[in-house]
Amino acid sequence: MEHTSYIEISKSAYSNNIRFIKSQIGENVTISSVIKGNAYGHGIENTVKIAESVGIRHFSAFSTDEAIRVQKSSTKNSQVMIMGMVDNENLPYLIENEISFYVFEMDRLEAAVQKSKELGKKAMIHIEVETGFHRTGYEWDEKEMLLESLKENSNHLQLCGLCTHYAGAESVANYVRIQNQIKRYHEFKNWFNDNEIHFDRYHTACSAASFSYPETIMDMVRIGIAQYGFWPSQETYMFKFKQLAPNKKNPLKRLISWKSSIMSLKKIKIGDFIGYGNSYMAARDMTIAQVPVGYCHGFGRSLSNLGKVLIHGKTLSVVGNVTMNSISVDVTDLKNVKKGDEVVIIGRQKRNEITVASFGESTQQVNYELLTRLPNDIPRKIVT
Repeated sequence: MEHTSYIEISKSAYSNNIRFIKSQIGENVTISSVIKGNAYGHGIENTVKIAESVGIRHFSAFSTDEAIRVQKSSTKNSQVMIMGMVDNENLPYLIENEISFYVFEMDRLEAAVQKSKELGKKAMIHIEVETGFHRTGYEWDEKEMLLESLKENSNHLQLCGLCTHYAGAESVANYVRIQNQIKRYHEFKNWFNDNEIHFDRYHTACSAASFSYPETIMDMVRIGIAQYGFWPSQETYMFKFKQLAPNKKNPLKRLISWKSSIMSLKKIKIGDFIGYGNSYMAARDMTIAQVPVGYCHGFGRSLSNLGKVLIHGKTLSVVGNVTMNSISVDVTDLKNVKKGDEVVIIGRQKRNEITVASFGESTQQVNYELLTRLPNDIPRKIVT
């Protein structure tokens, strides 16, 4: 094994998740696969490949670099949309290559119009409106100025979408705030319609909103975490639980498995300290396996003396401090353990499993954070 660990991405699990999502949103609603954060740690190139294999033809990136990776990976001429960072200097490339992008401020709109005029080709834009998230989006009192610009420059703009984003749809604590956002979005939509401005698509829902607020499902939904097999939150799962079939109470399947192997074995005497410092002292004679995965690979230092891995199908403890490149694992009670044996960091081995959620419980991090912290240089491969 050239690298110290590798990640497997399950194609069958992805296909299962898309089927379930479609059963919730309807067959006629476009799914935009959100691939920001290196496809939530799964790898943009792999995700585009398996997504297109099950019929996905629209992808949402955060920035220009991610969008370019999607377009280069696509073999189906899929649509690509940028939801966040676009430098004005990148606009010619986006316009020429028909990559659509959010517009949420006049500077970007004016620049897009100017570049469209220079190139003789329409800029494909999505107008993002501020409904209560207070991050990006046109304010209500900017609507007249925006309307005037859209009408004046209609020959240079393709209005691909009218969009917004909800502030915490995964938590019931935000219910009133989300309802107010939904109301404000429709006020924007109706106002534009009354003024004869129409958009190709209307889209507001992420994974959480699609599951918990079905009224937010419009022409397209932007599905991130759910396509990778994770509920946006425990509350989202609880909301859907009673609606799920009795024999399918866990319809989302995790795509990702993270594996390594034993690098070396060492005998430790009772009373010896293991690794840096004195955070762990052997309470008995022990056998310790070194696994070449550390905090530089996304196995956080907060898992020192807390983390778990699977070897020979057994759940085993990390002992001592997590270092930059390795962890120490107590394999004292394993029989016939040897160098090169498989180590599962996330995933299943025989009858036991370490989930991303259980991994996160030890570190007080959410699934999103743990997944996106997995370095890009860990090899990722598609499995069935």
